Amino acid sequence: MPQHLAPQPLVPSRALPDTLWFTRCPVPTATGIAADRHWLAEEFAPDGIAVRSLQDRAADLTPDLRSTHYTHALPGLFREGGNVPALWARSRGEETRLIGLTWIEERQTILVAPGSGIRGAAALRGRRLAVPRHPLPIDFWRAMALRGFEGALASAGYGLDDAELVDIPAGNGTDGRSAPQWSAELAALVRGEVDAVYVKGALAVESARRAGAEAAVELDDLPDRAHRVNNGTPRPLTVHQRLLDDHPDLVTRFLTVLLRAADWAAAQPEDVARILGAETGAGTEGVSGAYRPGTHRALHPDLSADRLALLARQETALRAHGFLPAPVDVHAWADPEPLRLARLALAATTTEAAPVTTTP
Repeated sequence: MPQHLAPQPLVPSRALPDTLWFTRCPVPTATGIAADRHWLAEEFAPDGIAVRSLQDRAADLTPDLRSTHYTHALPGLFREGGNVPALWARSRGEETRLIGLTWIEERQTILVAPGSGIRGAAALRGRRLAVPRHPLPIDFWRAMALRGFEGALASAGYGLDDAELVDIPAGNGTDGRSAPQWSAELAALVRGEVDAVYVKGALAVESARRAGAEAAVELDDLPDRAHRVNNGTPRPLTVHQRLLDDHPDLVTRFLTVLLRAADWAAAQPEDVARILGAETGAGTEGVSGAYRPGTHRALHPDLSADRLALLARQETALRAHGFLPAPVDVHAWADPEPLRLARLALAATTTEAAPVTTTP
């Protein structure tokens, strides 16, 4: 028998995991859409694999398990969320891989006190800017504020050194959400201790209204996207290298479900608005005020050169501000193969499901 036709020894395959985990931030994500539609659970149920979210029944999870939303120290975890914790985890040596990026505008705003007369990015020069400090392993809230102010000032030709940064103690718990978002900063604004506060997202719209604050700078309107780079722009989708090595097919299938969810969302703006309300915890006013028309069509991840370059810019800034203990080579971190295979799988499924037409 020719050697190339000789029977090859069987290599035992690694056992399937009992559970796949996912986690996402309370923002627009394909993961959140797929979870709402129950498609992730349905995809893996035939394999006997449970799919669980770190956000579901979080009180029943151990603190170490809850913390993996930030550390990603859980091999069976998929994470779609802010880039600050994702870059921090990789910087600390966690073996994660970047398998997708989205870019969704979610109303980044610089708020000021009513009647202050502060309008426009240039007016922030010399002002007291609120920079929160939360008791977290990675203080992404502080990073967001610094990057938001940095982007606004840069758009007017200034830097953080041209303003006064005021530390604001904030948060009481390890999840960073024990107090309402931005409550400490907005309280400092009301007391006159600071001149400006950075906020973003659906809850920010509602918080601004309650505090009577006014918008001085709408970062989403800045023409250069580099000035809008922050924790959620771009937003990474990451997976642990161990899961990718041991079960690449599971990673492909998970991504295929997310792509299907993004396709579904693109045609369902009203349903997406409902899901966003549930994901963010905001009401209709907050959702409509934070997410512009077309958000439902922006949930598809990719690894385009443009998004990778913007994430690399964020990595450089976070390292300069001391948030990352070591550099992260964003391009080396990225693995485009799972997304490529998922697109092929979805295309094949779509082709199989298409009706066959015949010519009479």
